[in-house]
Amino acid sequence: MVDVLTPQQRSFNMSRVRGQNTAPELKVRRGLHALGLRFRLHSRELPGRPDLVLQRFRTAVFVHGCFWHGHKCHLSVMPATRQVFWRQKIEGNIARDQAALVALHAAGWRVVVIWECALRGKARLEDQEFLENTASFIRHTKGVLSVIEGRRSV
Repeated sequence: MVDVLTPQQRSFNMSRVRGQNTAPELKVRRGLHALGLRFRLHSRELPGRPDLVLQRFRTAVFVHGCFWHGHKCHLSVMPATRQVFWRQKIEGNIARDQAALVALHAAGWRVVVIWECALRGKARLEDQEFLENTASFIRHTKGVLSVIEGRRSV
């Protein structure tokens, strides 16, 4: 499949992709705040620079975009052009994510990974149910929570 945009147009589009304050991240932030949870944003002191840090509960929350973090779902489609570059880029992101998760867990932090497909995919969770389950995990459970397309895995 040939790209319909010129290299300059594609470069401009990709330069506008944000790394923080994305729509899924804002949705999680607003929902958890409404449930009474307070947090800091993008803490540079912790491995992986989590999107949300709930110091009181020693919990780090990551809101991952399915494409950028290599999730195998319908929202993550490998581009037809420059596949070697994109594969290396995404594999590097996955390795960095895993290293951050291991370092946080070793330091005694709980980790929540929320995938984009759980918020806006075909099998997305209902907002209130998703937020209440996430808040419950943050308040009461130890370990790692990964929220994926209508299901949880601990």
